[in-house]
Amino acid sequence: MKYLGMIILAAAILGSSPMAQAANVQITAQNPVIELSISEQVDNRPDNATFSTGVETKAPTATKALRDNSRQAKQVIDKLKSLGIAEDDIQTTGINLNADYQYDRASETNRFVGYRVSNQVQVKIRNIDKLGMILDALVSSDGATNLSGPYFSIDDDSAIKQLARQRGLANGKKQAESYAKALGYTGVRVLSIAEGISNNAPGPMPASRMMAMQDESVPIAPGQVGTTITLNISYEMTR
Repeated sequence: MKYLGMIILAAAILGSSPMAQAANVQITAQNPVIELSISEQVDNRPDNATFSTGVETKAPTATKALRDNSRQAKQVIDKLKSLGIAEDDIQTTGINLNADYQYDRASETNRFVGYRVSNQVQVKIRNIDKLGMILDALVSSDGATNLSGPYFSIDDDSAIKQLARQRGLANGKKQAESYAKALGYTGVRVLSIAEGISNNAPGPMPASRMMAMQDESVPIAPGQVGTTITLNISYEMTR
């Protein structure tokens, strides 16, 4: 029988190419086919962290709210730079201007009181050991009014992916050979491989909890992040 499969080039599997290239080809299989989905996760200590921070201001007019916010946001960005964070690792992710209302219980209506402006930036920290100090410094006098994160990751996880890939291939072959031998065949040959990659990291610390710790030396526990390779492999049983 003919089998339509996606073959990942050997160079990509061996890690010499940053991107797996694939091609659809017709493969003739004379014997029964085994299809397996193999997932392997490798954990490692993260080496960078990303968090969001910013300022929110209120004022009777939109112009004043925006000007006040811009001044405070610049102070936060300047503070980040003074803490050794590169300009390329600081990115504005949103500036929002909205009318501000307060609920009036007496009239049971929302009463317009002015405008609210928020400015958020995303920050990448390449030295996790300094993360606690940086967070603490940001919420000092006239600093950031909110924090979200951190999200931990590994800057270059190519070696980790390669290890997970090798384990997945070995595990898949072992399982396929077990099936083949149970059915009276002597071995297996690979017909196709398709790969999926995912990264698993602990969820971000709630902003309310982070703000509550601003008077302390903010404790940071980066733990480990997992890189998972999922291989969908088809084998033909051989004699």
